[in-house]
Order: sequence, then structure tokens, then C-alpha cells
Amino acid sequence: MASFDQTITRRGLIASATAALALPSAGHAAANAAHWTKADYEKAMKESGRPVSLSDAQFDTIQKRRPAALKRIEAYLKERLGSADPAVLAAFAEVPREYFHYQYPDHRATPGEAYEDTPKPWALGYGSALSDYLGQAYMTQVCQPKPGDVTLEIGTGSGFQSSLLSRIVKDAYTIEIIQPLGTAVDKIFAPLGYDNVHGKVGDGYFGWPEVEGGFDIIIVTCAATFVPQALLAQMKPGGRMVIPIGQPMKRGQVLYVYTKDAEGKVHSKRDMGVFFIPMTGAISKASPGSSG
Repeated sequence: MASFDQTITRRGLIASATAALALPSAGHAAANAAHWTKADYEKAMKESGRPVSLSDAQFDTIQKRRPAALKRIEAYLKERLGSADPAVLAAFAEVPREYFHYQYPDHRATPGEAYEDTPKPWALGYGSALSDYLGQAYMTQVCQPKPGDVTLEIGTGSGFQSSLLSRIVKDAYTIEIIQPLGTAVDKIFAPLGYDNVHGKVGDGYFGWPEVEGGFDIIIVTCAATFVPQALLAQMKPGGRMVIPIGQPMKRGQVLYVYTKDAEGKVHSKRDMGVFFIPMTGAISKASPGSSG
């Protein structure tokens, strides 16, 4: 779960009123929001083990909010980063966010929450949340994903972040430590045709060492008290890692960007203040510099 600087967010919302949105094709992006129907949504939900039924009016209301949310994303990225990556915008245009709004312990779909006017995190259950979409857009663009990249996400949550990356990159790996959530969410990618998303239940502190060659991008969507050495080791030369660092459930967390140069030397850059749920598991018993 992420919460970004709210002053910046409000300025982004104001700026979005005059933003014009262009959505070119990018990476795997073949589907278009206009081709996503209520029947598609209900079929995919059923195939993922989360059946739901909406009226035509309910589905149409959700879809009508989508263009404004995409404009907010574009305006926010332009304000914060100077430009909006067309590949990131195309991914947001393709991935149906309402599909990821779900309360897993209650087996209850909550698609009516999607594309809200004031972006915020939404509960999934088990202490996890779907992060606000402006924060996800920001972190995605900071990762600088490219076709051919292999990515690793620590903290699958709803599955939305890795689904976004999968529309741009070659393969997106994702790890969730909460067993019932990870098991359920692992079933949601195939119904959308996202066959390049690979999920598992495990402790992200150790990364995914079985993936040969490591990762071009590692994105950590939970706050760590320090950077796990295994993640640094699994970054490819030229790779990037985006990770929140700070104390669990406290303000003062900071997003950092780590890069590894061609010689394997790691560099870090302090980015912006954030608020995430904590990374759990082995990190709570380890110390900086240890490999677990």
C-alpha cells in the first residue's frame, strides 16, 4: 500500500483539468479499454475464481470514470517527472483496474471503487491494499521499464502493479508473502491473457534467485528497514530498484532508487516521501548487510 505526498497529489488533480491524453500502443498493449465489455469482465472474474455480476448501468458508470483517471495520471507524471512515458500511459489504458478491486477474505468484488476522483489505497484484506493509482504510475515510470526487460515485484498485493509492467516488459515476476492472498491473486492473470506474469508465495527478502540472469527492474511495494542484499545481488548491471525505506507503519519513509552500473557498483538516490505497509518475514530478524 502506498500513499504519496498529498500536496503534490492535489496539484496534480488541478493540473489534470487541462491535460490532454494521448495513448499510443506500447509493448504488449494490444487490447483497448473500448473493447473491454461487461461480459469480458464477468467472464474473467469467474475464471479467476471471483464470480461477480453487475448491471449494465453499474459497469457503464465505472467505465465513464476511466478517462478522467487517465488524465490525472498523465498530468501527475508531467508535473512530477517532466513528461509522461507513453508506454506507462498505454499500460494504464489497457489494464482494467476494476478487475483488481476485491476483498479477498470476504470474497467480495468492489469494482465500483475504481477510478476514484481522489486517488487513495483500497483494502484487499489480510492487511494488504491496492495502492493509489497516481503512486503506482509514478513508481512504474521511475522504474523506466522497456520491452525486453525482466522485472521483479516484492509484494504482489492486488496484482495490479505487475500487470502494468507486464504490458511493457518481457516477463514480470512477483512475490507475495501472505499465503491466502498470494494463492488467490496468482489465479487472476491468466483470464486477462497476461501469460508473462509469474507469481509465487514466498518471502521477498530473498528475491527470486532461481530466475536465471537476474532482473532489469526490482520494484518493492512494501517498506523495508534496509535494502536486502539478495535484491541488490539479483539486479543486473544497468538495472534499477525502486524501494521504500523506513520504519514500519511510521511517517518518514522515503522512496529510494538504486542503480547498478556496468561494473556492478551500486548507486542510490533519495526520491520522495511515501507511506507503505511494512515488509515482513526474514527482514524483521536480519540486520543490514546480512544475506539472511
